[in-house]
Amino acid sequence: MKNAFRGENKSPAFEFHWTQGPNSANPPENLQTYAVIFHDIENSTNKTTADTLHWSAFNIPGTAKGLPDGLGSGDLPDGTRNGPGIAASRPNGTPGYFGPGAGPGPFHHYVFEFYALDTKLDLPANTTREDLLKAMDGHVIGKAAWVGRFHGPAQ
Repeated sequence: MKNAFRGENKSPAFEFHWTQGPNSANPPENLQTYAVIFHDIENSTNKTTADTLHWSAFNIPGTAKGLPDGLGSGDLPDGTRNGPGIAASRPNGTPGYFGPGAGPGPFHHYVFEFYALDTKLDLPANTTREDLLKAMDGHVIGKAAWVGRFHGPAQ
């Protein structure tokens, strides 16, 4: 519940590790930034094919070794910019992490997608997921995903 919306609603910590096959590797020399997209793949938003985007962040410095527990919201001092997601789409919302909050029913699968990029993205915090993905296209030099599941309250 620490990371869930109905709990502490704090983003989890992640460590970034580079590998080549089974071996540890150094990050590519052209690594500039990271981006993360967190979404609920089981939910359909407004009866469309789009799933629910909970949170995104981009321009995480390429020198970062990971993300700390409870990453702050808005624009951060290191250049990280919180982008589109549930928190940003609320009236007067500040872009930031918005944890799992599945309603009653079956498990929901949540995916954190991590992208390593060879560029810094020139996008405002209120960008859309589509524009974020379009800006990253052609600049992805590494990608990883972490999948977790969350079960909402009992019915």
